[in-house]
Amino acid sequence: MTQPGPSRVATRWAVRIIPCFIVAAFAFAKYAVIAHLCVDYLYRQHHEHGLAIALIVLYFVFFLLALAAYVRTVYTTQTDPGLVPWSERRQRVHNERKALPHKEREDLESQSWSTPDLSPDSPGLESFYTKTMFICEPDGRPRWCSLCWSWKPDRSHHSSELGRCVRKMDHLCPWVGGMVSETSFNFFAQFTYWVSMYLAVCVATAGYCLHKQIQALDPLDWRPVVILALSGLFGLFAFGMSMTSTRYIVENITNIDVFKKRAVHYIAIRVPRGTPSTAGYQTVTFPLPGPPGTEPHSPANGFTPSSRDRQAVRTFAIVKTEPGENPFDLGYWRNFKAVMGNNIFEWLLPIKHSPCCNHDNPESFYEFGSLIEELKERHGLPQGHRRRHSRADEVEMVERRPTRD
Repeated sequence: MTQPGPSRVATRWAVRIIPCFIVAAFAFAKYAVIAHLCVDYLYRQHHEHGLAIALIVLYFVFFLLALAAYVRTVYTTQTDPGLVPWSERRQRVHNERKALPHKEREDLESQSWSTPDLSPDSPGLESFYTKTMFICEPDGRPRWCSLCWSWKPDRSHHSSELGRCVRKMDHLCPWVGGMVSETSFNFFAQFTYWVSMYLAVCVATAGYCLHKQIQALDPLDWRPVVILALSGLFGLFAFGMSMTSTRYIVENITNIDVFKKRAVHYIAIRVPRGTPSTAGYQTVTFPLPGPPGTEPHSPANGFTPSSRDRQAVRTFAIVKTEPGENPFDLGYWRNFKAVMGNNIFEWLLPIKHSPCCNHDNPESFYEFGSLIEELKERHGLPQGHRRRHSRADEVEMVERRPTRD
């Protein structure tokens, strides 16, 4: 990891300062809109009681909803930003470096680069080949992060700001004080929706009061002018963000996907054990072969694989998407529910994390869409992959217990 540059330091300071600015803006808006415009101007001075009460109710409804979503977003970005766990080796080295003087620590961090772990017993590798399909490199291995020293789950990317890989990373947002990812994107989207409605109420209130002052030829009050200008500016920004968030949700994409919209994905799809490579696809078998001189698929420690290990051998066909194809597109409605939840309360309120945060599915880290079936047909995968695998194929390696000869 390289030493933080001036731009990264500035970003970190912005991430810390801007949330304080937002809190101050909320406080000023509450005074100017509620106390001055609604209560003093409309209710007391012009006796428009019904309108004043309606605006106050709308203000607080959208304010509380926006505030709840904002607090949940900020809290999640700080406590659970969706980091991919480090390997034990990387965590141990990190802990050792923390005990060093600051200068020595920076020198060592600049050398924290590691080539892929080619050992068949590489920690974390089995979490991929016990799935039915996963994103891989052209050789069939999962993607490797040279800075985290670990295999990267599907849709994970390394954040230079956090120095860690993040699941379904979207963007570092200074407005919410951290990284928006799979754990916080639904809360972030709710915040943009509700704050857009909140700012619309502020614009309507300030605009109406300013219009009345102009009609009555009263001296202009600076407060509705400021509220109208700031609410209009930030309202347009928030509305744009809400529309962008909606697009990302219904298309099941992130900022990273937009920047790499012509990207090509390699996907390892499980096929019947022992399926050979063909002109349409290459195959790879896990566990990977050990060092030269060892029995194929035997552990690198020299032990003889147990029958359970032999049953856990799995073969995958490596298929390739066309540029721009999204293998995670489930259709608009299923994409929406994968991020926002399964009922209206989850859609509107920051209650639960997105369903896509659950990675216990034995099929894949994230649900794949209908493109997978197209890829199977396109690359001519064997028909055997459509039937139910044999009992031996279905045995998953929960714990490898090698036995000696």
